[in-house]
Amino acid sequence: MITSEQRAGLKGRIGGRERLFAGWTSIGHPQITEALARSGVDLMGIDIEHSTISLEQSQRIIAAAQAAGVACLPRIASHNAEDAKRLFDSGADGLIVPMVSSADEAAEIASWCKYPPEGRRSFGVARAHGYGLDFAEYTRDWNDSSILIVQIESAEGVANIDAIAATPGIDGIMVGPYDLSGSLGVPGELDHPDVQAAAGRVIEACAKAGIGCGTHIVDTTAANMEAAFAAGYTFMALSSDVFLLGQWAGEMRDIIPTVRRTG
Repeated sequence: MITSEQRAGLKGRIGGRERLFAGWTSIGHPQITEALARSGVDLMGIDIEHSTISLEQSQRIIAAAQAAGVACLPRIASHNAEDAKRLFDSGADGLIVPMVSSADEAAEIASWCKYPPEGRRSFGVARAHGYGLDFAEYTRDWNDSSILIVQIESAEGVANIDAIAATPGIDGIMVGPYDLSGSLGVPGELDHPDVQAAAGRVIEACAKAGIGCGTHIVDTTAANMEAAFAAGYTFMALSSDVFLLGQWAGEMRDIIPTVRRTG
């Protein structure tokens, strides 16, 4: 486990709009997370939305990240309060929530993440609470230290971005470029002017609200990272285990036939 002070420190850095980096895992084995956490990232994301990672696997991944001193924020698959509760009890330091399109949705999600009276998270005893040994400290500090990042992935979300960014309990917003491009009628065209303009609206709203603004960088060159920061993003997820393996497979697909022919 990381401490509430460590979690609060990361939360402050997100809100302070510091340059931050996240690892990203879509494969449900903790050894992959252990390797990614050694890279110097500030947090780890678990992509439950687009993977087969289970709750049990998520808890092991969370534990592996935290053992390396790195906070862990799973991305849940849908707007489901029970999924959020079980991940929090498993020890997650916060959540990333996809497809948020209105301030009402953002406020509802924020309510899942806080204990009463600020929210509706239920009290229980699990890994997050040190199996009861850390219950008092954890529940005392959770509301002030937990982290919530929502994703804007639709034209509706962009239209409502100012209200979403101003919602209490939201620490940061991530642009989801692929779904956003589809919502705008240009699926996969991430450099399309409409997609870039929509992303710019999100960046502007986050700056105005004083919260972090993130994106996902697939090709993790220093130039691409600097370009994202120059555009106004303040944190980014760096590639993923699946992307890295896919890149290697693509390179081998080109190399192997050439080497085979020389034999």
